[in-house]
Amino acid sequence: MNTAAKVDELITTEKNSGTPLELVAWDAAKACVGWAYVFGAAGEYCDIDNRRAYYARKGQDHPTIKTACQIMMGKSSGCSGCKFYPGGKTRFFDCRGFTRWILKKVYGWVLQGGGATSQWNTASNWKSKGAISDGIPANTLVCLFVQKGKSMEHTGFGLNNETVECSVGVQYFSSRNKKWTHWGVPACVEGDVPVPEPTTKPTLRKGDAGPYVTLAQTELLQRGYDLGSYGADGKFGNATEKAVKQFQMDWGLSIDGIIGPRTWEMLESTPAKVTYRVTIPDLSLAEANELLVKYPKGVMVKEGGAD
Repeated sequence: MNTAAKVDELITTEKNSGTPLELVAWDAAKACVGWAYVFGAAGEYCDIDNRRAYYARKGQDHPTIKTACQIMMGKSSGCSGCKFYPGGKTRFFDCRGFTRWILKKVYGWVLQGGGATSQWNTASNWKSKGAISDGIPANTLVCLFVQKGKSMEHTGFGLNNETVECSVGVQYFSSRNKKWTHWGVPACVEGDVPVPEPTTKPTLRKGDAGPYVTLAQTELLQRGYDLGSYGADGKFGNATEKAVKQFQMDWGLSIDGIIGPRTWEMLESTPAKVTYRVTIPDLSLAEANELLVKYPKGVMVKEGGAD
């Protein structure tokens, strides 16, 4: 998880390098993954003063404000060790506060409206908008909405088929959920900046199968993780899940057994385990069998002779 300072640095660096603002906003949104949800919030620092202030506001005493805070629950006297304090402050949002904060931070432009419905209904907010069922702009940063009745009950960001939203905290998804019903291109978004198609590999979990599972299994095997007798068989079963969890533990990732963007990144960037092949000539069968007992992962190959 990134600190607030790290996300600020990312935005500044990308803007100074001339990265299109659409991509800056998208990268910034993804960099906030893991940050907390607080009802009514719009990017305030996640600290005890701000949590207490929100908890005290009438109509905004959402239970997660308190239960997600180790200080307010009396479990600690400080932020150190909290999942929302990775060595520095993060920020918190609700769904409409998240999109509003990102656009303001990157574009200096304010998405009007105090909630998802009022944001959607404010015509000046949008360059264009419509229903997802009628088609959604490709290669364009959009705000996504979930409609229930006449109201919009949730909002987030979309780019091609990927999404970032603040629901139970800021989350990234490599595939757009069917819950989303509408889209809007914010008035500040350029719209004519080409955004490359995403190359993100699919999120994999137990029960999945196919070539991407085989690829992930191969990466695990090359790094010395045991897949039992199955090997890289293209089926995500118990042995693969166990190996993924061990890999995640070894590299400081969330231990959920799911191969998402961060686990894919680490699988492809961490060094493969170096192995060696040793040939010992002139061994008898008995001597070779003794070595196999000592080194059970070895393989015996007969090379001439009666034995």
